[in-house]
Amino acid sequence: MNPTKRFENKTYGIFRSILLVLALTVCLSGCGKHQKADEKEPAPVSYADRYIDLHLHLDGAVTVEIAKQLEELQNIKLPAADDEELKRLLTVPADCESLNDFLECFNLPLSLMQTPEGLSEAVRLVAENVKSQGVIYAEIRFAPQLHTERGMTQEDAIRAALDGIKKTDLKVNLILCLMRGEGNEALNEETLRLAKKYLVADGGVTAIDIAGAEALYPTSNYREIFAAAKEAGIPFTIHAGEANGAESVRLAIEFGATRIGHGVRIYEDPEVMKLVKEKGVTLEMCPTSNRQTHAIEDMSKYPLIDYMNQGIKVTLNTDDMGIEGITLSDEYHYMEQMFHLTPGQERTLLRNAIDAAFTTEEVKASLRAELGLNYELETWSVK
Repeated sequence: MNPTKRFENKTYGIFRSILLVLALTVCLSGCGKHQKADEKEPAPVSYADRYIDLHLHLDGAVTVEIAKQLEELQNIKLPAADDEELKRLLTVPADCESLNDFLECFNLPLSLMQTPEGLSEAVRLVAENVKSQGVIYAEIRFAPQLHTERGMTQEDAIRAALDGIKKTDLKVNLILCLMRGEGNEALNEETLRLAKKYLVADGGVTAIDIAGAEALYPTSNYREIFAAAKEAGIPFTIHAGEANGAESVRLAIEFGATRIGHGVRIYEDPEVMKLVKEKGVTLEMCPTSNRQTHAIEDMSKYPLIDYMNQGIKVTLNTDDMGIEGITLSDEYHYMEQMFHLTPGQERTLLRNAIDAAFTTEEVKASLRAELGLNYELETWSVK
């Protein structure tokens, strides 16, 4: 055989081998899918830019830009000479010592939401802001009793917030907060009454909560009002296991809470951890907030992954993104950097959030479809 012919045969053999390898790769990639003939399989989803926030305080989500827009709308003079000073007033100081210090940062944003126009616009602006950051579903919580300084009633405040969610195309529901404190029993009862009046399955008020200084006003003080909420069929989450320990979480579950705001300190009592898992209660965890309020002193020991590994349902949320100076994307990246949070674990966090959301099964199905969570092929997760 002449050299030219030998070269052509060798080249053809190499080309044929490449084709065989490619064909085998395509064949193997289709194995194990068990896909129906008429079903189009979605591409694997990246979770770097789509999120669900179940624990988002309205007053704590006011940023510098939102504050300036509320100032202009209501002709209010902000107590700041420039954006840097305004940012210092709105965000928690580096030397924040406790949850009580953290709560001081709410005074300014609350002052901007004392009219129906201001409150409605604040809800819209916060919703649009988190939407721009990749949030596809949010539950915004606020305490109507804290918006009555300039003549609004609690019912006026609720109506204003409902008006605000109608002005955004982000999927939003509202959680009404009762407040821990002294001498506000009648105000809390009014909030509960209005929650029952405005309660819907989706598209409005879908649950209640209790917020405030947990260590000063323990969860045990609120047994009766949550018994009334349970009797009225109002879903609720309870801030617990943050400034106070695991016992407050046990009480919240005893009251009937299906979700716990924070719950980060359940590790203090193995029996409470077992209870949370057995009851299928979901924790609304907020790492940056827990660091800033000193609920957790050593973030290298933050228990998010440990709870997940033990089968406890956890979610990632912002809490007070304006005060903390963060986004929900920041929280996911924070956990990725601290604990090498994987895409597969992020799938679990998002699935937990959808399952625990105070909304309808139809909305949950839509959210799962949008995130590709209807498909359970864990091999799609990129390691």
